[in-house]
Amino acid sequence: MKARNAVIAAGAGIAAGFVVKQQLDRYQKITPEKALKQAKETFRKQGPISGSWIYMKPEEVERNGLLYNAYRGGVTRNIDGENKQYEFYIDVDTGAVIDSAETT
Repeated sequence: MKARNAVIAAGAGIAAGFVVKQQLDRYQKITPEKALKQAKETFRKQGPISGSWIYMKPEEVERNGLLYNAYRGGVTRNIDGENKQYEFYIDVDTGAVIDSAETT
């Protein structure tokens, strides 16, 4: 009887842990490091990156009439021997790049 109770308790603990992890993943905001990694992966599709940065504190940004909580960051790319810098905003909730533009 004791072994049966231990197995039931372990199973219930594992199930509860799984449910809690699912809920945390669902509502957890993306970290600045992960946001920068995702942005770099997006920019790498168009060519190599020589540098990158991101502000650790999210800011409110309005784009296309919508208000976002977003991290601001940037990447530097070497195109035809010339360094070009791009600034981007990435959504804190989804990790999607909201906006990007070349800076002068």
